[in-house]
Amino acid sequence: MANWNDPRPTGTGFGVSPSLSGAQGRTEVFDAGLRRHMLSIYNYMASGVLLSGVVALLFSMGGPTSLAASVFVNGGPLAWLIILSPLAIVMAMSFGQNKFSTPTLQIMFWGFATLMGLSLSTVLLVYTGASVATTFFATAGAFAGLSLYGYTTKKDLSGMGSFLVMGVIGLLLASVLNMFLKSSGLQWAISFLGVLIFAGLTAYDTQRLKEQYAYVAGTEFAGKAVVLGALSLYLDFINMFQFLLQFMGDRR
Repeated sequence: MANWNDPRPTGTGFGVSPSLSGAQGRTEVFDAGLRRHMLSIYNYMASGVLLSGVVALLFSMGGPTSLAASVFVNGGPLAWLIILSPLAIVMAMSFGQNKFSTPTLQIMFWGFATLMGLSLSTVLLVYTGASVATTFFATAGAFAGLSLYGYTTKKDLSGMGSFLVMGVIGLLLASVLNMFLKSSGLQWAISFLGVLIFAGLTAYDTQRLKEQYAYVAGTEFAGKAVVLGALSLYLDFINMFQFLLQFMGDRR
């Protein structure tokens, strides 16, 4: 006979092991925390991409007479400052993550996204708006699918990590070399490999960030992990977008 006045609403039911019930509860709490953690990362990443897009659009308004055209066409110290500053911020955030506080890392992330927007404004000067929009949505779709795969797959992708990082280094070296060779064939090869490498990094980083939660949950580093995770996925998205633009973009 059921006891409707039972003062123990959270008690385990008949035939259910208390230890099993507790383990299930802990699993549910962990899963809920993991979803919040990953959602925070995606929100930061998407907000950063949106900020970069708005800044790029505003900076390039006016086409040949825009601020972007006057800065990058004429070159000079300001152009190089805009181009190199995002790299400096990424290195500072990566190597100083234990030293900086979470609010400081957040400010650095938004500053990085703003500077990337200034740098990406050249894309809107070189390619038509329609082709940029098409490439952006194609990148967004590919990123969503690859990130979902990285989140849900049972396959361990950690073995890809060192290989993909070596691939990024190879891309950088090849890009610097092609600045002197100016080979269209090498540029196409770099773009093709770039798409593949950052597609792989999207899945790999997603799985890495998911597994990282078990170590940062409930610690002071949890907030930092969200910002640094958003930075990783932002870089995967933007690089994949730029390499895809080599194939899908229509020059003005």
